[in-house]
Amino acid sequence: MLIHPGFDPVALRVGPLAVHWYGLMYLAGFAAFMLLARRRLRHEPYRTLGWRPRDVEDMLFWGVLGVILGGRLGYVLFYQPLTYLAEPWRIVAVWEGGMSFHGGLLGVLLAMAWWARRQRRPWLQVMDFVAPCVPAGLALGRLGNFINGELWGRPAPPELPWAMVFPAAGPEPRHPSQLYQLALEGLLLFVLLWGFARHPRRTGEVSAAFLVGYGVMRFAAEYFRQPDAHLGLLSLGLSMGQWLSLPMVLAGAALWAWARRRPATA
Repeated sequence: MLIHPGFDPVALRVGPLAVHWYGLMYLAGFAAFMLLARRRLRHEPYRTLGWRPRDVEDMLFWGVLGVILGGRLGYVLFYQPLTYLAEPWRIVAVWEGGMSFHGGLLGVLLAMAWWARRQRRPWLQVMDFVAPCVPAGLALGRLGNFINGELWGRPAPPELPWAMVFPAAGPEPRHPSQLYQLALEGLLLFVLLWGFARHPRRTGEVSAAFLVGYGVMRFAAEYFRQPDAHLGLLSLGLSMGQWLSLPMVLAGAALWAWARRRPATA
């Protein structure tokens, strides 16, 4: 049985300024996107279509806005709507914590739709470009959760070699679910999706693979993650994260079926 190291969530202090590890993970995630997206420019059909490094920079700018605004509003709407309805001024208090991946995903979808329209590019072509570059950032986000000692797992058998005590959650050993999600939604999904996307695919196939892959892996990981205290388990014994992941899987399956009826990319 292990004990969570109890990292200081503040990585650096400069006078009154405190730089948090979680914020650094966000910055590292955006940097990882930039690096991977530049390599993605070498893949077809983007190399043939003349995509440029400046396209990556523009997408990153709009994507960051989508992640932050969508992630915050998603948390407000999906997880604590009544709380923020009673105190709406707290919606902008992002320093208190509270971001939703599913909300961030919706924000990115809208931001990329805006960018695609401005650039007169097919929206699904843009999303197929972006999708393989996302899981690395998700892995860094889960690492930030682990460093903060938050979003811990459900109780685990004490004999489990990697069972971990999170002091903020009490003395009971738990699954380090943040690391499970890092491995599944981050590293494994990245390896599978990047390898799949390296070769020409039908429009929509890469996006569909991301939706199904993330949805399935998040759904599975949620069985080891402690449900939000104010929500608990919902209908059918599923968590909010699982219910939000089901539409992703269904949408991905529908998109895959649609894409397979289209001609293969040259």
